[in-house]
Amino acid sequence: MKRDYRLRLNSDFERVRREGQAYTSSLVVLVFLRNGLPHSRFGFVINRRLGGAVQRNKIKRRLKEATRLQMETMKPGFDLVFIARQPICQVAYRDIEQTVKNLVARGKLITHLTQWII
Repeated sequence: MKRDYRLRLNSDFERVRREGQAYTSSLVVLVFLRNGLPHSRFGFVINRRLGGAVQRNKIKRRLKEATRLQMETMKPGFDLVFIARQPICQVAYRDIEQTVKNLVARGKLITHLTQWII
């Protein structure tokens, strides 16, 4: 993911968490907030309780890929933070991808609903 599309500052993460809207599933929590930019930025939070560094990096790679594939259909101008939950460690990538699609659709962050199968 390009640098422009990443949330990097702790203050940005905190602002999104404090002021943003949240949607939850059993695998992931999505929190988002308008950012006033012409593009969206994404952040990923994987807690240390989910496993060692290898496990956490695998979860983060899967979440990033599922998000990257949906970027073309998302509305621009939002900061999105994806927070992994415990059950994500035991599920297949397809489940993670479907969860990301569902959360983005529930948040009305997609441009065309006709492309989505929920």
